[in-house]
Amino acid sequence: MDHVTVAGIDCGTNSIRLKIARVGHDGIEDIVPRTLRVVRLGEGVDRTREFAADALERTYAATREFAGILASHPVDALRFVATSATRDARNRSDFEDTVESILGVRPEVISGTEEADLSFLAATSMTRRADLEPPFIVIDLGGGSTELVLGGDGESASATKVQAAYSMDIGSVRMTERHFHHDPPTQGEIDAAVEDIDAHVTEAFRTVPAGQARTIIGVSGTVTTMTALAMGLDRYDHSAVDGVRMDFARAFDVDDRFLHMTRAERRTYPTIHPGRIDVVGGGALVWNRVLARIGDAALADHGQRIDSYVASEHGLLDGLVLDLGRRLLAHI
Repeated sequence: MDHVTVAGIDCGTNSIRLKIARVGHDGIEDIVPRTLRVVRLGEGVDRTREFAADALERTYAATREFAGILASHPVDALRFVATSATRDARNRSDFEDTVESILGVRPEVISGTEEADLSFLAATSMTRRADLEPPFIVIDLGGGSTELVLGGDGESASATKVQAAYSMDIGSVRMTERHFHHDPPTQGEIDAAVEDIDAHVTEAFRTVPAGQARTIIGVSGTVTTMTALAMGLDRYDHSAVDGVRMDFARAFDVDDRFLHMTRAERRTYPTIHPGRIDVVGGGALVWNRVLARIGDAALADHGQRIDSYVASEHGLLDGLVLDLGRRLLAHI
């Protein structure tokens, strides 16, 4: 057999996503492209360390919808992974039991390191640009956590091989719930969030030598949404955003502008998914600070500041499907 059909479900803090694809020795082909539902599973988890009943019901409804899609598209294997919010929730066994009753597979609560590895796999193997200079650092900015993953230099170590990774407990939902209590946030709230973010980045840099990077690749809904806004798109366009290179100055200006907007003002931009309206400012602030800190680290490490990043549509979900398909093929 030269290909397998597999499905992956990525259940994060803010959204749950399904992808069904045919994976072969020569690549991957979508059967059901990414289907996304914003369920805010992690609502309140940073404070209570438990899933809220309403958040669970929203997630179960999306899971039942995905079960219907899967019934129409038989697969050789399905893997359901859960990330930051589920790692933090004390009542996660109830969630796992119910999902298993709906889908027949039990959610795997993966570590931040595995999440980082899968995001790096997708971003480096599926982002189509000829000018990506290694070493690559991939930033996966989620609702509850943000992963930094550094690859090799392409000489002493393969550019697509993970050299170091770290998962930080900062993300769009977590920062918004923890710090932003006014609409728009006050300067004091923003300053407190920056201090929180910077402390996590400093800790991450003890594990990930970010200054070695020459190319930054950003994945996740926050990154691609803010990139689309910086591009001036009236509607979100996956194909236009994927692989685009964006300079820091333009990105920082747009990120800061949307951080200081009210939610009502953000709703006037169709480019932003309705489920991100209230948290995209927090995500933009995380994105700003992580980019700036990596740029500074690169300047200190090799005397050359990085001043742009590449946006990728290919993150954890794509890496999950690609990895699952490859592992099945290896055993056929």
